[in-house]
Amino acid sequence: MYLLQINWWFILEKFILVGFIVSLCLFIAMYTTYFERKIAAWLQDRRGPNRAGPLGILQPLADGGKLFFKEEIIPISSSKFLFVLGPSLAIITATLTSAVIPWSTSLHWFGRDISLQVADINIGILYIFAVVSLGVYGIMIGGWASNNKFSLLAAIRGASQMISYELAMGLTLIAVLLMTGSLQMSVIVQNQVENGWHVIYQPIGFIIFFICALAECNRTPFDLPEAENELNFGYHQEYSSMKLGFYLFAEYVNMFMSGVLMATLFFGGYDIPFVNEASLAESIGANWVAILGFAALLAKSFFFLFVFIWIRWTIPRFRYDQLMNLGWKKLIPLALANMVITAVVMLLLNK
Repeated sequence: MYLLQINWWFILEKFILVGFIVSLCLFIAMYTTYFERKIAAWLQDRRGPNRAGPLGILQPLADGGKLFFKEEIIPISSSKFLFVLGPSLAIITATLTSAVIPWSTSLHWFGRDISLQVADINIGILYIFAVVSLGVYGIMIGGWASNNKFSLLAAIRGASQMISYELAMGLTLIAVLLMTGSLQMSVIVQNQVENGWHVIYQPIGFIIFFICALAECNRTPFDLPEAENELNFGYHQEYSSMKLGFYLFAEYVNMFMSGVLMATLFFGGYDIPFVNEASLAESIGANWVAILGFAALLAKSFFFLFVFIWIRWTIPRFRYDQLMNLGWKKLIPLALANMVITAVVMLLLNK
């Protein structure tokens, strides 16, 4: 009797949405590798990939096929279960972040309002931080299970770096939460739609968040866990085939999700700039506005992906002591000051 009360349409919608979002993340991660190589070539006056398909557009498929067919090597002295668990955990945590992102307004199909958000939980920000923190274990487990000293050193570097920069990132988000009064991602986006994007009120907070996002994704100039000239190949140097592919994919999925988070928290999410969505919905329909909102969110995210790539091929890598000094002695005090100033302003405005 209880089974008859289950909303099977709701479950089907969520399954389709989860499949679409995960496929989208993996597809964008795959082609981010292509555009990174093309942008790097453009910055360095080269051609970049140009053999696999027109303009090299099939190069990511060729790279993925190469990884699939490469010999899979597991070191004899490694911990085999943990050796497999490391990259699996990295790619799973990278994709789990997308569950609480409001990708757009609801669609109205077949007489139903279909939400384009997998889970609109009231602790969305805490969920994101919990999942991001689990990503550290993927790096640590992979580096330790390899039974390679260089891999272990790189994993320790990566874990300490990510934990250090999570503090400044969390303090930055507290300032955003003081303005919205909610941890719910849909409420944060709606507050920006009604009152203006948070980057206008929190420019310092956005800059701190952006720097921390670079460090969380192990991107230049914070790519110390993968410093080839110091640690051979980083924490995944013993990996091959698709286990290595999972680590590489996880980095690009994290880049994309960092861009989506920055767009959602500071740039209005699916809000279309300089457009009144209500009047636009009356002229072209609410469903088309939802699709345009989704496209706007992707466009903002792609801009941040471009900036991530641009920085990689422009700025040299920090030394490790410089990296830790920036995190602990510069960004955390600045994020604390930003949080206190925001709290004082909000207190005075609410009087």
